[in-house]
Amino acid sequence: MNRRSTPATLALYATLAFGALVMLLPLAWMLLTSLKTYPEILRNPAPWLPARPQWGNYSAVLAGFAYYRFFLNSVFVAVMVIAGTILTCCPAAYAFAFYDVKHKDLIFGALLATLMLPAQVTVIPLFKAFATLHWVNTYLPLIVPSWLGGNVFGIFLLRQFFRTIPRSFIEAARLDGASEWAILWRLVVPMSLPAVLTVAVFTFLWSWNDLFNPLVYLQSESLGTLPVGLLYFIARAEQLTGGSIGQVPWHLVMALATVMVTPVIVLFAFVQRRFVEGVAASGVKG
Repeated sequence: MNRRSTPATLALYATLAFGALVMLLPLAWMLLTSLKTYPEILRNPAPWLPARPQWGNYSAVLAGFAYYRFFLNSVFVAVMVIAGTILTCCPAAYAFAFYDVKHKDLIFGALLATLMLPAQVTVIPLFKAFATLHWVNTYLPLIVPSWLGGNVFGIFLLRQFFRTIPRSFIEAARLDGASEWAILWRLVVPMSLPAVLTVAVFTFLWSWNDLFNPLVYLQSESLGTLPVGLLYFIARAEQLTGGSIGQVPWHLVMALATVMVTPVIVLFAFVQRRFVEGVAASGVKG
């Protein structure tokens, strides 16, 4: 059996290694480009490795760009969106998982159907609504939807995981006199930490990388998040290179992009085990 399984195992690991290499190539290209000089990136074909690593590109970016302001703005929005998502998605998922009400599956299916609706379809009515509330050019359009149960994918993922918890645990807690709120936050959520962490990670990635919504609702540069800040950085490219208009300093842009993606990589390095557990277990029971 071992002899038969060894070739299949080797083939599996070789396939996974190849897939990992393909996924890492864009990151490697970004990092190596951030260490090149401007003439090097203009060569055709451009060299993969820099002749001499230009670590000064990073100091030039941080000195000539208000990175920390955009960074703090992104952190604030991400933290508020994650908090709102967890506090609203958990009760909704608990209700879909353990409450037996009429047409529950139909309601849940309608909720999932909203995932197929592109954001561009609703942007105009949403913008008009937020403008009427005088929320444009504030963080409220980015934060408030998450506090109103707007993360349908988070509800779906948590509901799938909650359904793996035996109902006998819930019934026993009810017999002991625990309220539904106590059962949720003191029993179900602690037993579902991998799924909760997975939703938090997905929400962080979506908020951290979101360019569309901040670009639509934030008009002041001082309120911009990192993706919007990157656009400001590129728009002022000719000032950074000292050349003519249109000469984008891609080596500096890649340095800034590397700095932007570093928190995501660090976060995933710390939570990858729980993250994989949450994704795998959430699809066990339909």
